[in-house]
Amino acid sequence: MTQTLDRARAGDEAAFKELTDPFRRELQVHCYRILGSVQDAEDLLQETMLAAWRGIDQFEGRASVRAWLYRIATNRCLNALRDGGRRPEEALAPRPDLPEPTRIGETLWLEPYPDVMLELDAVPDARYDAKESIALAFVTALQHLPPRQRAVLVLREVLGFGAAEVAEMLGTTDVSVNSALQRARSTLDARMPAPERERAPLARSPRERVLVERFVDAFTNDDVDGIVALLTEDALLTMPPEPLEYQGPEAIAHFLRDRWGPLGERRHRAVPTRANGQPAFGYYIEDAQCPVARWSGLIVLTLEGDRISALTRFSDSGTAARFGLPRTLAL
Repeated sequence: MTQTLDRARAGDEAAFKELTDPFRRELQVHCYRILGSVQDAEDLLQETMLAAWRGIDQFEGRASVRAWLYRIATNRCLNALRDGGRRPEEALAPRPDLPEPTRIGETLWLEPYPDVMLELDAVPDARYDAKESIALAFVTALQHLPPRQRAVLVLREVLGFGAAEVAEMLGTTDVSVNSALQRARSTLDARMPAPERERAPLARSPRERVLVERFVDAFTNDDVDGIVALLTEDALLTMPPEPLEYQGPEAIAHFLRDRWGPLGERRHRAVPTRANGQPAFGYYIEDAQCPVARWSGLIVLTLEGDRISALTRFSDSGTAARFGLPRTLAL
């Protein structure tokens, strides 16, 4: 380790990569948790590595390389959030072509994270386990926190850094870190699902597979009643960054019938994938003029027991490529 660090300080790029490459994937997930965007996380990871390469000669080794990289990444993320130029500041106007929502929430610039890019290791003494800390519900709740509170909570409760370590990373005091953590916990607990709710089936288990297959079968057959039968009583349909929210089977059924009615005989097709540790699928709509189905979006399912408690739809055009999904399917 010491010899590798000395070589990196002397400008040996291979030595630098040897020191930092083991942390690249977890650092990207860290940036995603704070920013809510895969693209932004990729950009900030590159900025972090460039800043680390330029500053490696000043790294004194008092903290671990991992902690040093997290300090750089976290502050880069906070700078990006303060900059405000990454995304439009104004809220999206409700779309008049969509049915009346149950309520209008906040505009959240959130993207799904492909499971193939995840690296989730157990962290001793972390309040949130690896799976919970990447789930859409958790990442969504994080986006409601002020940036500094967001960073403190992730560093302390997800990654297990001590208060003194986090204070040094953020250039503040232990007291400030603990205060921010308490406020963040309060906000997050109010937005996260109640702990007494039934847990989701194990990932890729037969129980999960049966539930997902039932949903996809109903979805691809335009069977709204079949979908409704699989939903919890308070199931929620959201479409980030759209602020519209549809809660409950009746509201979701009305939304689906309104959207699917104009399709006529054209059907949906689905390709399974996984996002944020949850089952998901890219969905396509048959073209009326040629024998293909065209990409329409990605739906991520949040499961609760043998029911579905949330449907989160993403329609950004870059999502398909990020998940390795085609833009069209031959029929």
